Amino acid sequence: MATIIVDNKSYTVDEQQNLLAACLGHGLNVPYFCWHPAMGSVGACRQCAVKQFKDDRDQSGRLVMSCMTPATNGTRISIDDPEAKAFRASVIEWLMVNHPHDCPVCDEGGECHLQDMTVMTGHVYRRYRYQKRTHRNQALGPFIRHEMNRCIQCYRCVRYYRDYAGGRDLNVFGSHDAVYFGREQDGTLENEFSGNLVEVCPTGVFTDKTFFHHYTRKWDLQAAQSICPHCSLGCNTTAGERSGTLRRITNRFNSQVNGYFLCDRGRFGYEYVNSPQRIKRALVRPARDRTKPGQPEEAPQAIELAADRLRRARGVVGLGSPRASLEANVALQSLVGPQHFYQGVDEQEGQLLSTILKIFQTGPVPSASIHDAEQSDAVFVLGADLLNEAPRLALALLQSIRQEPMEQVDELKIPRWDEAAVRNAVQNRRGPLFLAGYQRTWFHEYATDTYFAAPDDIARLGFAVAGSIGQGTPSVPDLSPEVKDLTQRIAEALTHAQRPLIIAGTTSGSQATIEAAANVAWALHQQGKQPRLSFVLPECNSAGLALLGGGSLNDAFDAIHQKKADTVIVLENDLYRRAEAANVDAFFEAAQTVVVIDSVEHRTTAHADVLLPSATGPESDGTFVNQEGRAQRFYQVFVPDGAVKESWRWLSEIG
Repeated sequence: MATIIVDNKSYTVDEQQNLLAACLGHGLNVPYFCWHPAMGSVGACRQCAVKQFKDDRDQSGRLVMSCMTPATNGTRISIDDPEAKAFRASVIEWLMVNHPHDCPVCDEGGECHLQDMTVMTGHVYRRYRYQKRTHRNQALGPFIRHEMNRCIQCYRCVRYYRDYAGGRDLNVFGSHDAVYFGREQDGTLENEFSGNLVEVCPTGVFTDKTFFHHYTRKWDLQAAQSICPHCSLGCNTTAGERSGTLRRITNRFNSQVNGYFLCDRGRFGYEYVNSPQRIKRALVRPARDRTKPGQPEEAPQAIELAADRLRRARGVVGLGSPRASLEANVALQSLVGPQHFYQGVDEQEGQLLSTILKIFQTGPVPSASIHDAEQSDAVFVLGADLLNEAPRLALALLQSIRQEPMEQVDELKIPRWDEAAVRNAVQNRRGPLFLAGYQRTWFHEYATDTYFAAPDDIARLGFAVAGSIGQGTPSVPDLSPEVKDLTQRIAEALTHAQRPLIIAGTTSGSQATIEAAANVAWALHQQGKQPRLSFVLPECNSAGLALLGGGSLNDAFDAIHQKKADTVIVLENDLYRRAEAANVDAFFEAAQTVVVIDSVEHRTTAHADVLLPSATGPESDGTFVNQEGRAQRFYQVFVPDGAVKESWRWLSEIG
């Protein structure tokens, strides 16, 4: 730690920070634009100027950019110095010369960083009386609006998109006061993390087009903490609603999970909440007559009917769901009893989840958070398409390949926050990232080595790597010379790393791949390393469902066909996505009563004798357990219309 003096007051700060971060950490108002806590400093905007003094006898001092100055012990600065304040005001004034008078109509109005900094510096009157420079805006696809005339040339967008997120189709063009940030030509932004431009941009150049379609000012939004339901990572979000419509999703900072960024699926994939296919009322059919459509029924009568049929049932099968909250699954398990609770996934997926749970419960290697992944200095991925299965984890790995080259940066005594100096020292060097998967994506361009093969061959590679690392691990026969060489390179990189990470996917259904990943991690642990393991699970609450236990979907089918039960409760689950259609049809045909609780119409809801409308995540309170075993709460943003209730509430009232 270090002590700095700011306007004659002492503050204890982290000496690894720059002065800007140190001042902001203590609540001191220093305006800035180009600096971002996840992307470091480049000193592009000149807005964060402060006066630095040599010692307490120095009365004149000199202007420095606080984002480019280390917070060393004994540093003396002044934020309120008249010269520093005048300089910052002049910077704002020249940035605003070509900025349009858009605040009343700009989507950023009321939550605009440029507005805040302009007010902070006291710039309230424009002296420029000439024609403003204008630009042509681009069509950047269905998610992002482009308004280039609002740009202040802070370079945040290209630094994030190209340097942080690995994008290639957004760049900076031109020079002087004709600098342009966009694509070479109109077209949809290709990067899976392009939506973060909306929050990275400090002005209204890049705005959320989905929000624009049902726009409202920030102060008119009702918001609550939520969790993204679109993969197993559990990114933290803030959901905003007005007048019964979910208007937008924004990132909510969590240092151990998603940090400052989301993937586009998590940011823009919320319209299912507003879908016209939403189930708003309870529907009831006459007993055993599924040829007729369900008739609307009031909630109390639907609850009583469902409860009566459950009381008269020979037995009840409860089918849980990996996309339902932990509370909803527990409520179903309590209603039907643990012996009649089934996980609602096929046998193969259930076995994979059980194996992963056992690996973490009995093995010596802990699970990895997204933050752990970012800090890893060697990564081996087996059988996972991260851009599709867990995009935010892929973004973390793009940061992990910078960790090993950072050792040279530390040797040169360059602060890690000095982004320009770091990139000059590192150049194009990358840390070890090995990807063994099934198809090539742009993400593979950043890999040290790639390997494309069938799931069994990927597992063989994993077992071979474990054998090369550990003692007493059986060797894998019949490997080609190329695979043997790759095995040796992977083993050496993982062994030399300080923080190795092993990742495996579950989409292929390969039990061997899961076991191979665990073997590699355990072999590293035996060598005295501190590895981490991460398994990419299929859905947002797969881990929570696995913790509850229960039989597979095939077991539930058998229970109905063998007359052990004649009534089924399906919780937020479309069985046609998990089993052959003929098997699901036969299952429903054999059941006397089918109760379905879900939010959107699908093939399974069409078979319901009693259909109860469930709330979606933003309409309910609950808990998801992510792939690392982290239980995270989400909270109700708004009370839904109609008879919609949380699934656990329906089950509680039926019971």
